[in-house]
Amino acid sequence: MSSSRLKKGIFGTVTALGILAVGFVGGWEGKRNVAYRDIVGVPTICFGETRGVKMGDTATDAECATMLGDGLVEFEAGMRSCLRDPDAIPDESYVAFLSAAYNIGQRAFCRSSMARRWNAGDLRGACDALLMWNKAGGRVIRGLVNRRKAERELCLKGLK
Repeated sequence: MSSSRLKKGIFGTVTALGILAVGFVGGWEGKRNVAYRDIVGVPTICFGETRGVKMGDTATDAECATMLGDGLVEFEAGMRSCLRDPDAIPDESYVAFLSAAYNIGQRAFCRSSMARRWNAGDLRGACDALLMWNKAGGRVIRGLVNRRKAERELCLKGLK
């Protein structure tokens, strides 16, 4: 089993799947070069990065791109650790799950119905479970509803 489907080889060459993941996740997260508070008040920068961010932080476009790429590889490793046979997940479904893991966190993803259903052999059910993750701060957020619908659509393409 490989350790990453986003990067390959000794030099960490980005794969086509890695490019799809960066484009998909980056498109949903949007980019801000100055730290801001997200919808629940967490300091956030670039493409949704929250780890170690303080209000007043700034980043260049290049730093934001590096943070996103490195973050996706890190979240991919966490996601893979709780999935049975992650290399058997179709590419589109894999990116949808990675997008969700990046957004909700590795721990939450690994405890989710998405992971449980995939591990039980139910890819369609795992894709459908994406729709459950539409809340922040205890309330339904329109942007999360839209993101989860898009992730589910991408996920279901893996069934075809």
